Amino acid sequence: MLGILIGITAIMLISSLGGNTEKIIVGELGGLGAETIVIRPGKEPSGPNEFADVLLSDSLKEREFEEILKKSKVPGIVSATPEVFLSASASYGSETFKPTISGISAEFMSDSLNLTLEKGRLYDDREIRSKAAVAVIGSRVEKELFGAEDGIGKNIQIKGKKFRVIGVYEPKGQVVFFNVDDLLILPYTTAQLYLTGDKHYTQIIAKAANADIIDRVVFDIEQTLRELHNISDPSKDDFHVQTQQGVVEQVGKILGAFTAFLSLVVAVALVVGGIGIMNVMLVSVTERTKEIGLRKAVGATKTDILLQFLIEAVLLTAIGGTVGVVLGALLSYGASFAVGRFLGVSASFSFPVFAALLGIGSSIIVGLVFGIYPARKAASKSPIEALRYE
Repeated sequence: MLGILIGITAIMLISSLGGNTEKIIVGELGGLGAETIVIRPGKEPSGPNEFADVLLSDSLKEREFEEILKKSKVPGIVSATPEVFLSASASYGSETFKPTISGISAEFMSDSLNLTLEKGRLYDDREIRSKAAVAVIGSRVEKELFGAEDGIGKNIQIKGKKFRVIGVYEPKGQVVFFNVDDLLILPYTTAQLYLTGDKHYTQIIAKAANADIIDRVVFDIEQTLRELHNISDPSKDDFHVQTQQGVVEQVGKILGAFTAFLSLVVAVALVVGGIGIMNVMLVSVTERTKEIGLRKAVGATKTDILLQFLIEAVLLTAIGGTVGVVLGALLSYGASFAVGRFLGVSASFSFPVFAALLGIGSSIIVGLVFGIYPARKAASKSPIEALRYE
């Protein structure tokens, strides 16, 4: 029973947490809006080994951005911005902090993630064109670098270059895959000039007029870039386009496969529990040899004996499975509460009905499979030999 209980509890826990994780990620991705389109350099990776090709690709530059913005080429786009990611530390005086640094349009970033300034202002298109050394930071970045001081107007250093802080976002916490409070944004032109030295972008983010025309906008973007890069065969694309719906579906598939894999690994505990039950039932058959002989002597048939031991095995596994479902649900609820409280994300508990039914059903099947041999051994005993057994 203990082996079955542990296996079913683990399956319940994995299924529940897997479902909650998917909901959290989907919810966070939804914060970008269904009309958001992301264009990335390189062929779309089909496995972990191909992500390096995306990072090293330089197929998205200023000319690609300008072509995408042309209404004659992609009429469905209402706004867009290049984005440049980099990893570096920021310092002020003796204080150092490693924020999430992004070269991007401040207006686009704030509108997309619904961010509000606590103080200061955002940099504008004029400052992007002039490659101004300005930055907008999150609340934690200000606290780590400036302590109780006001960060507005002060200069921070990144890779030896000074940037003037002109705005600070209100505390917001986790949004999508990063923490807004750890964010430091600056004009993408500035990031290219002073920090990366590259001419290409990490990605281009665009917004369609509405979610209903997403497919048409994606088609227009792909055709525009293929024409610009002289690509006639789509399999030779040196870029890939992702929509939020596509990302959500991809995340769902990955998490589903991962959850299924873990469930299969945990299923080994069920097999071990089944073997344990078979051994216990075999010992029980030996210890109850006289009982079997007595029952057969007063008229019990082979079927009666078979059913007796088979039902006992199924009851053992069914009880273990039921207790495992209850315990798994309680642990899942506790884990969801802990994740929501300590990580600051919305993690509501949902009872995995399918996993519960699968768990109880699996435990009954294990009882049947591993109970048949001991039951048949008991049923085949001769009543005379059984009564004579010491």
